[in-house]
Amino acid sequence: MASTALAQVRGGLTAYNNALPDAPQPEQASSGQNVAQPAGAGTITGTVLDTNRDVLQGARVTLAGQSGSVTRSIESGIDGQFTFSGLPPGLYQLTVTAPGMRPFTSPQISVQAGEFHIVPAITLKVFGGETHVTVTANKAQLAEQQVQIAVHQRIAGVIPNFYSTYDWNAPPMGAKQKFQLAFRSIIDPVSFLSVAGVAGAEQYQNVFPAYGGGFEGYSKRYGAAMANHVSGTLLGRAVFPSVFHQDPRYFYKGKGSIPSRILYAISAAVIARGDDGRWKPNYSHILGNFSAAAISNLYYPPADRGASLILLNGLGDLGADAASNLFREFLLKRITSHVPKHANGQP
Repeated sequence: MASTALAQVRGGLTAYNNALPDAPQPEQASSGQNVAQPAGAGTITGTVLDTNRDVLQGARVTLAGQSGSVTRSIESGIDGQFTFSGLPPGLYQLTVTAPGMRPFTSPQISVQAGEFHIVPAITLKVFGGETHVTVTANKAQLAEQQVQIAVHQRIAGVIPNFYSTYDWNAPPMGAKQKFQLAFRSIIDPVSFLSVAGVAGAEQYQNVFPAYGGGFEGYSKRYGAAMANHVSGTLLGRAVFPSVFHQDPRYFYKGKGSIPSRILYAISAAVIARGDDGRWKPNYSHILGNFSAAAISNLYYPPADRGASLILLNGLGDLGADAASNLFREFLLKRITSHVPKHANGQP
C-alpha cells in the first residue's frame, strides 16, 4: 500500500515493520480482502468526533511507535472510525489532525499481545473563525462494532458475557444487531451445556414428574428448557427491545457506594436504557419473560400448565435477571476477557 511505503521511508523502518499490515482505507473496507495477522498481534481502534459529537470523516490518524518514528497513517472512515491491526506488543501514540481543527495527541497506549484496544472517543476542536466540516454518521457500523465487542466478552475466556457493556456511553444497537446478538447467544455451545445442566437438575429433583424418568424424561425436560431459553432470548433480547427501542444490555455502573450499586443492579431488571439514552421501564425484559412463560404452556405437561406456570416462570426469570445483574456489577468485569481498557462504567 502506498501510504505504508511512504511511512516506512519517512521513519526509516526496517523490514520488521513490513510485517505490520495497514488497516484498510475507508474506500477499501468493502474489498473483502483479509490480511493474515501475526500471532499475538494487537489492535488499536477508535472513533474521531467533532465538538457536536458527530463522527468526523477524513481525519488523518497517525500511529507512532515507542521510538517516535511514524509507523502508519490512515484516514478515519465514513463512520469516523480508524483501526490499526497487526501491532506487536509495545507503546504507541496517536496524533489526529483535520483541516480547520486543532490537532490531538494521545497519551501513550500500551498494547499487549493479542489485545483489542479501543481508545476513548477522540474529539477535535475547531480553530477560531468560520470552518466548514463535512461529517457523515453511519449508525449501523457503530452498532455492528458493539456486537463485535459483545461476542468477544467471555467469563474466564469461556462463558459468554455478551449482555454486559462496560462502556457507559456505548452507542445503541439497531434492530438488526439486537437479533444478531440474540441468535449468537442462542447457538453458543455454552448455552447448550447450560440447558443440559438445567434439564439434569430438573430430572434429579423430579420436577415436572409427568415427563417421567430415564432418557425419555430427560429429553422432554431438555426440550422444554431449550424452548424457554430460545423464546426468552428472542423475545426479551431482540423482539421487544426492537419494538420498544430499548437496549438489551446491562450497563455496568462501577462507581458510587455499594448500596447504590446494589440498588442500581437490582432495578436494572425492571428499568432499561432506551436507544435514545433515556431510562424507562424495562418493557422488553418484563414482557419477554412473561411472554416466554406463557408460551411454555404449549409444551409443559398439562398438569403443570395454567396461570400459576406463567407467574412462576415469569417472576423466576425476573429474579434471575436481578441476581445476574448483581454478579455483573460486582464480579464479572474482573474475570471477563476482552473488556475494552477504557470501559470503566459510569464516568
